[in-house]
Amino acid sequence: MFNNIKKTLVVFFVVHLLAFLSASADKPNYVLVFIDDMGWGDFSCFGNKFASTPNIDRLAKEGIRFEQFYVNSPICSPSRAAISTGQYPQRWRITSYLSRRKHNEQRGMAQWLDPKAPMLARILKEDGYASGHFGKWHMGGQRDVDDAPSIISYGFDQSLTNFEGMGPKLLPLTLKPGQKEPGRIWSDAERLGEGAKWVLRSKITEGFVDEAIPFMQESLKKDKPFYINLWPDDVHAPFWPPTDKWADSKRGLFLSVLQEMDKQLGKLFNAIRDSPELRDNTIVMVCSDNGPEKGAGVAGPFRGYKTHLYEGGVRSSLVVWGPGIVEAKGVVNKESVFSAIDIVPSLLQLSKLQIPEGVSFDGEALPEVLIGKSNKSRKEPLFFRRPPDRDSFYGDKDLPDLAMREGKWKLLCEFDGADTELYDLDKDKGETKNLASNNKEIVKKMKQELISWHESMPPDNGPNLVKKRKN
Repeated sequence: MFNNIKKTLVVFFVVHLLAFLSASADKPNYVLVFIDDMGWGDFSCFGNKFASTPNIDRLAKEGIRFEQFYVNSPICSPSRAAISTGQYPQRWRITSYLSRRKHNEQRGMAQWLDPKAPMLARILKEDGYASGHFGKWHMGGQRDVDDAPSIISYGFDQSLTNFEGMGPKLLPLTLKPGQKEPGRIWSDAERLGEGAKWVLRSKITEGFVDEAIPFMQESLKKDKPFYINLWPDDVHAPFWPPTDKWADSKRGLFLSVLQEMDKQLGKLFNAIRDSPELRDNTIVMVCSDNGPEKGAGVAGPFRGYKTHLYEGGVRSSLVVWGPGIVEAKGVVNKESVFSAIDIVPSLLQLSKLQIPEGVSFDGEALPEVLIGKSNKSRKEPLFFRRPPDRDSFYGDKDLPDLAMREGKWKLLCEFDGADTELYDLDKDKGETKNLASNNKEIVKKMKQELISWHESMPPDNGPNLVKKRKN
């Protein structure tokens, strides 16, 4: 009898070991949770003492929290283009939020992201991945721009978006305490693609999650790896928490929707955690597309907000979780400096895929950083250009036009190199002490690199809008 039990245990462990090794050998699944307008300091695991985000915190406790991760623009549409393509969004003339047709033209921008851009979703799909987009899009198809390509055109098998994208969508119903009937906002978005369903805005992230979970399960049945965008917009104004969690201030409303979003995302994370096949072979990445709206979210110790090139506008709170792949557990990576454009080539390497012929990325492949085997940083500097319509915003009447991060140094200046600011981010996270006058050689070198990068990119109308405002 003892020998039979022993044999059974051996078989049990061998079967589960083989299953684990098989899953580990497969191409990983990827889920990118890209949150709208959330500050670096808004997750409770990044220091928020006024709201609790337990589901995100659990991912951080079981994975990695990165403190020096950047997005490539301080505003929505270009940030999304960067993390989707691995290239600076200026290459595709997506340099501020996409708006009305005339407004886009005034700012010297494209009307939508060119479908020829090297989309991560398409590259993965061509190698056998299932790809789905669930949530905000905002890379074409909004306001009066109703002839943009559908989201499916960018390499996705399935999509469900909100009011800023072409294709099926969830549209928000709004309800305040005391109201009996919900209101509708962005109702004209029904025309932007067939298939619109109206959902309380306070539950809209769960609506996207409820589409993403069956997509994952169906991909698993078909023995296909998957890539999923889950892009919630809860913490972007206007804020509509559940009526029983209403607040009397902008900040209070923000905190309420932040906690509700975390709760609804927990359903997605649990679906992965509770499935051995998914848990052992899925990487989940969670971050924000840009800094917070003033008076709503917070940027922790950093200066600036959404639209600013200061750290508060472009540094993002990244959490990476994947129990079967990510080796680090509960680690805080304070050293690695990298950005959203590095995600695309990093995931391709993790999937053992070649970069398609004719494609080059501005991002660098750092797969070992993502899974906790390295604390390296990208080798090349990071460059930034402000949105063309955001020279003056949130009380600052002359924001820097360009910025650059290289090593410990952060340099900001105008298009022509004037009004230089230099900060040592190792000693001055809050960018409070301008060291430009004491480091002229560093300033000269960095400024030359930054302006050269700026001039190498397709122009927008930022310089002309500055002249017009000042005249």
